[in-house]
This record gives sequence, C-alpha cells and structure tokens, in this order.
Amino acid sequence: MTYVERATRAGPKRLLALDGGGIRGLITVEILAHLEAQLRRATGNDALVLADYFDYVAGTSTGAIIATSIAKGFPIERTRDLYVQAAHSLFKRAPWWHRFNYGYVSLALEAKLKAELGDETFGDPALRTLLLLVLRNADTGSTWPLSNNPFAKYNDPALPGSNLNLPLWQVIRASTAAPTYFPPQEIVIDGRARKFVDGSVSVYANPAFILFLMATLPEYRLEWTTGEDAMMLVSVGTGSLATAAENVKASQMTLLYNARHVPSALLGAANVEQDVLCRIAGRCRYGGPINSELGSLVDVHADHATYWPKRFTYVRYNPELTQPGLEELGLSDIRAETVQPLLSSTNIEDLRRIGTAYAASAIDPAHFGSHWPS
Repeated sequence: MTYVERATRAGPKRLLALDGGGIRGLITVEILAHLEAQLRRATGNDALVLADYFDYVAGTSTGAIIATSIAKGFPIERTRDLYVQAAHSLFKRAPWWHRFNYGYVSLALEAKLKAELGDETFGDPALRTLLLLVLRNADTGSTWPLSNNPFAKYNDPALPGSNLNLPLWQVIRASTAAPTYFPPQEIVIDGRARKFVDGSVSVYANPAFILFLMATLPEYRLEWTTGEDAMMLVSVGTGSLATAAENVKASQMTLLYNARHVPSALLGAANVEQDVLCRIAGRCRYGGPINSELGSLVDVHADHATYWPKRFTYVRYNPELTQPGLEELGLSDIRAETVQPLLSSTNIEDLRRIGTAYAASAIDPAHFGSHWPS
C-alpha cells in the first residue's frame, strides 16, 4: 500500500511521532525494535515492518531519519545498522576555522543520505506511509512541518515549487541541521535557494501534537476521523534529562551560563508541553509523570467526556536519563552524564541497552486497546 492509498483508506488510523535527540535516536530505535517484534508475534508475520502498522509517521531531527526509514518500509534492524555503522564517520569535527559557525562537518551525513535515497523526492510513490518532517526556514524564521499529504495546499504537483518535488535527502538533512553542530541546508524552492535548520529549533522537537493536528484539521485537507477507537498516536522520545541546578549560585548565572543552559531548557519545556497537550486531547494509556502536580495524566478525565472529549488513544514512551532512572531500569553501571550528549560515538552500546531495557519494561499491548492486532 502506498502513502496515497493510506491517505484515503477507510478504518482506524495509527500515528507515530519521533522526537529529536541526536545519537540518542538509538534509544528510539531499540524501543521501536521491541514494538516491531511484538507486532510480528501478534500477527504471526515474521516479515512485518512498522510501515505495515502505522499510517502516518512524523519525525524531527534524528527522528526524521528514523521516520523516513519507516515510511520506506525498512525493518528497524536496517535503521539500527545505519546508526551503528555510521556513527563514527558522522561525528567528524569541523576544521578549526569553521568552528565559530558549526562544530561538525555534514559531508558524511549527506553522503549516507544520498546513498540510501538517491534521487527520491518527498512525494516518491515508493513511500508506504504518510510522512511529516519538521524543519525551520532560517530565511523567514518560520517552522515548516512538511508532509507528503497528497491533498495539502503546497503539494499540488502543478505548482512549480511543490513540496512533493523536493529531494528527500535534502529535507531530512535540513531537519537534522542543528545550529552550532551542523551547517544549514540549502534547498531550492521555486527557483530560490532557502536556508533551513534543525526542526528542533521550534516547539516541535516532539512532533506528536502537530502530527495530530495535521491529520485532522480541515485546513490540512486530510480530516481523518477522531476518537479512541478511530485513532492511535504513539509518541517516542530520546530520553528526558534532569535540568535542576540546585547548587548553582545567582552570581554564577552569567551570560555564558545562560547561553549554555537556556536553549536546552526552552527545548525541554516545549517537548513536555507537546506531550501534555496529547495527554489531555487523547486518552493517555501510558507515560511517565509530567510533574508532581499533574502526575502522569494516564486515563484522566475519562468520566468527563462532555468537557474533555478524547480524540485518540495515546502512549508516550520516553525513558528518564537520570541516575535514578537508569538504576530503575537495572542499569546502574551506566553513568547518566555519559548518555546525555547529543553527539557522541562512544556511548552507542549503552544507548542501545537503555532503549532495550526500557522497552521491555514499558511497552504493553494493553496500552493499544482495540488498535492491537487480535
């Protein structure tokens, strides 16, 4: 089944949203590997891939790479191999004279994407699911959540700048162009070269809620039916981090301190807010605690459907990358600070262990309700 057929097919819809997070995308990969294995057992189909189950897949930054591989129908094992084999070459430091602008060269990533995707476009008919990738237009300062929805306003093939004609590898490279890490990506649109940066430089590093909106709002021209049994949204993160700094002194909060800590704090807050919106709009069946006041919001307002109608069934899988969180997973030998960096080729196996251990403890077919194969 192609993504165009997916757009109009009747029946329940299943959505998958994948956060940004650099090399920590390996955590996402292992969580999805566990889910894929469980779906294979449930269906008795050893060749099942996630594109057989999900209708619409979204990703930001590293999530864009994983989302595209799923949309192409790749088994998760192939995506894992891509990360593991390419990690060392992808994180090559830029020459010192470029490091004022960015820290790493992007040639290895570009070469890998070109090798995997060739001349495929964003509207390539070989894509098996609808695909949403988040990037930011640095020229206009606006977030661009690009979808291959065949009915979307800017996807008309007759338009000279139709988004469906954009090179797929460039769209992914743009979504992963994290400022200070990698240089921007230029994409020629309607004859004009525009500069794009990482979609995480927006409120959509966690693309779950924008995925729901783009699947249902009339303005996006898809208008899928909502309801707990009509729609399932699975959101997978790359690990939540502790941001507390109880011992810092006010005198230490200098311009340099804020330059280092404020961006990550804002991104973290935006990620949590997208999750909260999904837990309120949908019937949350699983997710860690948001904070001490809200709790996990699992099954909240279930008896107040008049005021809080549930638009979809929702789960959020996202391990806690703190020392207590790792110890709870039985991974006390892993130090939290070693698995928190976005770019590192030295922590690959630890990240895989975290994803595997978390998935085994968290994923339960009961979370999926009527959406689980019977």
